Amino acid sequence: QVQPLESGGGLVQAGGSLRLSCAASGRTFSIYTMAWFRQAPGKEREFVALISRSGASTYYTNSVKGRFTISRDNAKNTVYLQLNSLKPEDTAVYYCAAGRLGIATMSNEYDYWGQGTQVTVSS
Repeated sequence: QVQPLESGGGLVQAGGSLRLSCAASGRTFSIYTMAWFRQAPGKEREFVALISRSGASTYYTNSVKGRFTISRDNAKNTVYLQLNSLKPEDTAVYYCAAGRLGIATMSNEYDYWGQGTQVTVSS
């Protein structure tokens, strides 16, 4: 079991960058696929990116490919999301999630969730 805790959100101008972190408590971090989802006001939660247990494989939703990078440090029980070239439409609460499946892009495929961190991109 892990408990994710996100940090690093904030207000940034369009074109700017942010780095989100997700520190997960628990001793079994490395057995989980880790993912980032986001939810904008009035919209459903959507998949953003995931990284495999070893970090060897990553997968992104099309709208963030080439702009966002997911990475993890299993020694620190932490997963990161580097957000570059931010756009106003990236504004959302970003959630970190842990799951036991492989390439899983549906929120109900993840077992543990953080509380979220707000990212606001001004135009």
